[in-house]
Amino acid sequence: MEITFDRVTKRFGTKTAVEDFSARLPAGVHGLLGPNGAGKTTLMRLMAGILATSGGQILLDGQPVGSMGQSYRAQLGYLPQQFGYYPTFTALDFLLYMAAVKGLPKPYARAEAEELLEKVRLGGETNRKIKTFSGGMKQRLGIAQAMQGKPAIMILDEPTAGLDPKERIFFRNMLADYARDKLVLLSTHIVADIESIAGNVIVIKKGKLLLTGAPDDILQAVQGKVWECSLPLREAEDLSARYPVTSFRHQGNEAFVRLVADYSPCDGATQAPPGLEDLYLYYFADEGVESDGITA
Repeated sequence: MEITFDRVTKRFGTKTAVEDFSARLPAGVHGLLGPNGAGKTTLMRLMAGILATSGGQILLDGQPVGSMGQSYRAQLGYLPQQFGYYPTFTALDFLLYMAAVKGLPKPYARAEAEELLEKVRLGGETNRKIKTFSGGMKQRLGIAQAMQGKPAIMILDEPTAGLDPKERIFFRNMLADYARDKLVLLSTHIVADIESIAGNVIVIKKGKLLLTGAPDDILQAVQGKVWECSLPLREAEDLSARYPVTSFRHQGNEAFVRLVADYSPCDGATQAPPGLEDLYLYYFADEGVESDGITA
């Protein structure tokens, strides 16, 4: 299975949210990385069939998804960034309702709903109304509905929002297991989530593809540009005002600083192995939070 973006463009009036985007997504976990306004949500909505392209096309195993209709939608699981719930529904009622919308058989739907609630650790909350749920519980319920019907393609927009660190780790492990023979596109502002499970990372900036590849491969772009140093506090503060800093830690009258720069920023600075946070700051430290025409 493979999704192909072939020169995909999406415009909203005079605003171009995605421009000439091409990428190949085989089975596995693909992390979508970029600042607010980069076009991530628009790209995911295009892949989910919610939006039509303004140019180019999206293909599943060589076939344009726009011509596949229900046969394509039946293979999708989708969790949007802003997910709507019916507050007076119980968790089980909600999943049964979503199963009906997706056309899943009733006997199968109930058994699967109960199984999914256990999987996302809501098994003890089956008959509890959603309006009493915490933000993290609602997010776990949203993840459960995206998994209904065991979709071959899952599109998850900020799925770990509202989850505490323990829940995020549990979710990452569950998703990695699920994606062994399926395709998952994951967007999140929590870089560690992508770094932990994505076999491929897609970096976009202002609607255009910037980098794509395995994490170790794309990190070559910032190899030799990550520095660490310990220096007097005043000098460290001056340094942090001039460079993107990923870590600043007080050490008495001194401070430890980790930053990204093309050249050594100060005497005594040593190079450090780069991570995705370093890459993110290198390319997006000067990015604002403008909208792409919808969100993110």
